[in-house]
Amino acid sequence: MAGKKRSKSDMPAATPAIQPTDGAFYSWDGDTLVLNVLGKPSAKQDAIGKPKGHQLKISVTAAPVGGKATDHMVRFLAGEFGVTVADIVVVFGRMNVNKQLRIKSPQRLPTVISR
Repeated sequence: MAGKKRSKSDMPAATPAIQPTDGAFYSWDGDTLVLNVLGKPSAKQDAIGKPKGHQLKISVTAAPVGGKATDHMVRFLAGEFGVTVADIVVVFGRMNVNKQLRIKSPQRLPTVISR
C-alpha cells in the first residue's frame, strides 16, 4: 500500500550501538571490538591516529563521496586488524565522520587498543 507507515516491528533489526565505558573509545562485546571512530577523509596517507575524546582518529586517503571514504576505511582497517572486510560492520556513520564499527575477532591490535 502506498503511503502506509511502517511500524517498528516491520523494520529490519539493526545492530545496537554500544557505548564504551570509562571514557574509552572502544569496548569489547565478547570477541568483537566495538570502536568509536572520528574519520578524516582526503588525508595524505591511511593511518590510525591517537584517541580524541571518546573516538579514535583514523585518516584515509579516499574522498568523502557517497560513502567511499568509509568503504576505504573498512578495507584499510581489515588489513590492520587481520580480519576480512566482512568481519567489520559499520553500526552507524557511513556518511559521517563520526562512526561506530564492530570488528569481529581481530587478530592484531594497534598499540592504542588493549584486550
